[in-house]
Amino acid sequence: MAVNSIERLDDTERCVDEVIRRVGKKITLGLPLGLGKPIRFVNALYQRAKDDPEIDLRIFTALSLLAPSGSSSLEKRFMGPIAERLYDGIPDLQYAQDVSNNRLPSNVQVSEFFFKAGSALNNRSQQRHYISTNYTHAARDLMDMGVNVVAQMVAPGELHDAPGMVSMSCNPDLTLDLVPMLRDLEAAGSPVAIVGEVNRQLPWFGRDAAISEDQFDMIFEHEASEYPMFSAPQMAISPEDHLIGFYASTLLKDGGTLQLGIGSLGAALVHSAILRHKNNDAWKAVFDYLKVAEYFPLAVKEGGVGPFEQGLYGCSEMMVDGFLYLLQEGILRREVYDHADLQTLINNGEIGSAVSLTTLDVLRREGLIDSPLRARDVNWLTRYGILRNEVEFKGGRLRVGDHTLDGDLDKPESREAIGALALGDKLSGGVAMHGGFYLGPKQFYQLLRELSDEDRDRICMTSVNFINHLYDHRFGNQRLKAAQRVHSRFINTAMMYTLSGAAVSDGLEDGRVISGVGGQYNFVSMAHELPGARSIIALRSTRKTKGEAVSNIIFNYGHCTIPRHLRDVVITEYGIADLRGQPDEQVYLRLIRIADSRFQQSLLSQAQKAGKVDSAFRLPESWLNNTPDAIAKLFSEAGGKDWFPAFPFGRDFTDQELVLGKALKKLKSETASRRGKLFTLLQALRAKDEEGRYTELLQRMGLDQPSGLREKLDQRLVVHGLQLTENPSDTGNSKP
Repeated sequence: MAVNSIERLDDTERCVDEVIRRVGKKITLGLPLGLGKPIRFVNALYQRAKDDPEIDLRIFTALSLLAPSGSSSLEKRFMGPIAERLYDGIPDLQYAQDVSNNRLPSNVQVSEFFFKAGSALNNRSQQRHYISTNYTHAARDLMDMGVNVVAQMVAPGELHDAPGMVSMSCNPDLTLDLVPMLRDLEAAGSPVAIVGEVNRQLPWFGRDAAISEDQFDMIFEHEASEYPMFSAPQMAISPEDHLIGFYASTLLKDGGTLQLGIGSLGAALVHSAILRHKNNDAWKAVFDYLKVAEYFPLAVKEGGVGPFEQGLYGCSEMMVDGFLYLLQEGILRREVYDHADLQTLINNGEIGSAVSLTTLDVLRREGLIDSPLRARDVNWLTRYGILRNEVEFKGGRLRVGDHTLDGDLDKPESREAIGALALGDKLSGGVAMHGGFYLGPKQFYQLLRELSDEDRDRICMTSVNFINHLYDHRFGNQRLKAAQRVHSRFINTAMMYTLSGAAVSDGLEDGRVISGVGGQYNFVSMAHELPGARSIIALRSTRKTKGEAVSNIIFNYGHCTIPRHLRDVVITEYGIADLRGQPDEQVYLRLIRIADSRFQQSLLSQAQKAGKVDSAFRLPESWLNNTPDAIAKLFSEAGGKDWFPAFPFGRDFTDQELVLGKALKKLKSETASRRGKLFTLLQALRAKDEEGRYTELLQRMGLDQPSGLREKLDQRLVVHGLQLTENPSDTGNSKP
């Protein structure tokens, strides 16, 4: 790749001027999803487009993050201090604010391929401009849209012994592929601009994420305006989520591979995996209490019950904070290597991590090295730590410091000398975690900054095309990927699941998009391609709609994300459904088995009416205890809060905020219907804090001394919500 002349700028307006000088006023801007957006530059470019209607600006991205503010007056009071604490100093992404408020100027269009879940559900502009695409196809689609500007936040190499380099750190996922495509476009005569915005608060990662500065056309750097990373707070893990995570942890195979998504279900799996590894007796007690081996034999067949002696390897488009906790606890430690033959020998146990002369003999037997050793052999062996770094090949012999050695492995004296002076101690250069992007709580970013050099080098942030599927133009070595990804468990979530085996994860049957396909389809498909791999879809058995419980396992639905022919494993808080290769009747029954008992009979009746289940079938007694009350009893008897805390990895909310948040969530549920709103309002008007029990909580909400009708009503609503959460049965709106 040709070396570019870099413009180093300390003013965003000059960056915008330079972009327009290069590409003109018709700008198609590609931005990383989530964390990697260069906010200062993007805001300046967007403001210029607002000021100059001759500029035609199209923005293509995903996950445009905004600090939560709340919609109702109570939510705003609750969220205000939290937003100030977590997002102070982070500039707002101005185009995202205007998108949210439906205030985009006519000369600006924003298209995203993945929304923050539910954030654009009622935004007609974003629903119209949404682009449905697999994550792995986003770079291709950007090029088809005519992208001519790419901008990325980067970390400087100056503090990491990497002069002239920058790290794409949180988002090499698409940019690694886009940069060479744009350079090809430029070579063909189309003007482009690639912009980097330096932020020293961004954790440094090397390997694939570190690229030369000269791959950018301009770099904006103004240390005084650098800002903190946007965080996604830790969410509480409910008993139901913990049970789903526990069942998922039974399917992890020691020595295997893990892909995981964000959210409380992923955190629950990580927590149970750590419990299995560090407190195995307690984990086994829960395993036995739930009768996992008896009810769900797949866990015995393809999972495991012991600690992770070999460890796991992480390969996930999103490196969630849970992977870092697995690394810290010694679980994420199975390292993979970028050579298919070497990896296969490791998988087969013919080569271990410790290096010996036997290692050389095996490599020679497999034709990977020759004897006598040649220059290319020495280079290859030193790369993987099999020979020490200081070993050189000169004049047909090995040189180690002042010693010269014969490289003939058939001579006893040569073998002895090589073993004593040239052999390394253990394999090196392995990767325990491949990730495409990361996003998480503040604590996560700090831990990433504090990683030792050794642990940082075990993490490779790279292209999503490497991670998300086996076949692609840039990382085409599918044999290597298959060798690395043994016993893969691809764990993703869904909103609903149909009895025929289709997952509904990204949208509604009326066409509105909740989030996006992302990489889910790729991972599910890959699970069917890789030997020993399983796709696991996790979902809660029920949700609340207009104050009433409804089943997330449904007979059918007018939209799906994953088609039924890719059905595999489904987990709810009530157990595991092994669907792969099963006839339809078994698929239907196994899903009914893990549905909430309030809906099992209606689901069965629909299946029988459709002729999918024998009309003589009756629900077994052992299936009929899938109830919230049973979960509460089970959770208490099986360790409860001792082994399954709500916040096992820390939290971003105060004790008061947890109490208030629960109360506001309850109020929102109770007022989801028109009848519920009226009933709740009448109840709230009678609610009083006569004993002053809620004074501090009301102070936190700014409602301890209300003035005016609105504030007085808000105060009564908060008191009523607090009373409801203390006495959950004291509500006239909940139905069985």
